[in-house]
Amino acid sequence: QASPQTATATATLSVAQITGGILVGSPSTSAATYTLPTATLIDATMTNAKTNSTFDLTVINLGTSTGLITVAVGTGITAVGNLVVAITGSAAGVGGAAQFLFRKTGDAAYSVYRVA
Repeated sequence: QASPQTATATATLSVAQITGGILVGSPSTSAATYTLPTATLIDATMTNAKTNSTFDLTVINLGTSTGLITVAVGTGITAVGNLVVAITGSAAGVGGAAQFLFRKTGDAAYSVYRVA
């Protein structure tokens, strides 16, 4: 397992950030939107990926009580399910998490499923 990737404020994520398996987000004082890279960029990096191959990403939200993380899809990616990573508990830094499964559906095409 590679070291967890990180993100703070609203940003477009890199392919490395989503394929590393774990992304630790820490929006400090407000909500953040993490936009996924395009399916074309994912394909350019994952050159051996075949249709119906998958990879997982767990997003951990260490933000404050107002620091929801919304995952926004990039071009060529279809969302299935709720892509908001909420905060659990009442204390800042307690965090919540969500698990996503990415499935290659064709050339430069992926679906991202919220599975937990």
